[in-house]
Amino acid sequence: MAGLSVDEKYALISRNLQEVLGEDKIKAVLKERDLKVYWGTATTGKPHIAYFVPMSKLADFLKAGCEVTILFADLHAYLDNMKAPWSLLEKRCEYYQRVIKAMLKSIGVPLEKLKFVKGTDYELSREYTLDVYRLSSMVTEHDAKKAGAEVVKQVDHPLLSGMLYPGLQALDEEYLKCDAQFGGVDQRKIFTFAEKYLPKLGYAQRAHLMNPMVPGLAGAKMSSSDDSSKIDLLDSAAQVKKKLKMAFCEPGNVTDNGVLAFVKHVLFNVKDNSGRHWRLALTGALSFCIYSLHS
Repeated sequence: MAGLSVDEKYALISRNLQEVLGEDKIKAVLKERDLKVYWGTATTGKPHIAYFVPMSKLADFLKAGCEVTILFADLHAYLDNMKAPWSLLEKRCEYYQRVIKAMLKSIGVPLEKLKFVKGTDYELSREYTLDVYRLSSMVTEHDAKKAGAEVVKQVDHPLLSGMLYPGLQALDEEYLKCDAQFGGVDQRKIFTFAEKYLPKLGYAQRAHLMNPMVPGLAGAKMSSSDDSSKIDLLDSAAQVKKKLKMAFCEPGNVTDNGVLAFVKHVLFNVKDNSGRHWRLALTGALSFCIYSLHS
């Protein structure tokens, strides 16, 4: 968006985020040029409505003039305890591309301003593979397991592939030539892992932008593996209505309220980005233009 100051751009970039690592780095870049941001999604389970949280945030980045890359991390999906079998990687990645693009279009995000990349398009190259080996000679088992603890599936006898996962995500920052990586706060340990190890390879340390994890309908994290916690993108209207009726929505509890979190991080952001005025019917036809909680 032309005419915005550095502070105005940073306000758009950082709004509704839970944490930012590297604020000074971001502002230094903004003084010189537009920020380059990447967001990656491992092509594992079916995307659900919580994916609208990062989708709406990508719109903020574009409004701030950022160059945004979306990575469909197909190789990561295989490394994470083979959540996506090798035989299904290509089709699973195609499904994600179609769904993510449809979600973005539905909230008014211009696809032509985004760059879409598939992990295996560059992660199998000679240069990238050599960097994986270089990194593996530096990283301890302890650091690799700690970095992936909140993201990689935890099992009693972990596979070596899961310990490679954080390293590949760190290297993606260099190979996608970004200034900042965006993701959920559950990826914080991978982000700090990248900040520690990329400089040891001679690469620049990147900034990291983290959105909060949206609670599920039952109060915990919304998860693809727990059908009762999520609204699937392919759910029928009747299924959505049934799940919302059963959703955890305790009066006064805003911390574990997945319904309120979705309203805050998606509906009001979408209104800002597309110009739509959302009408939320509570006790009659009441209209809300801002999200504000009062005790």
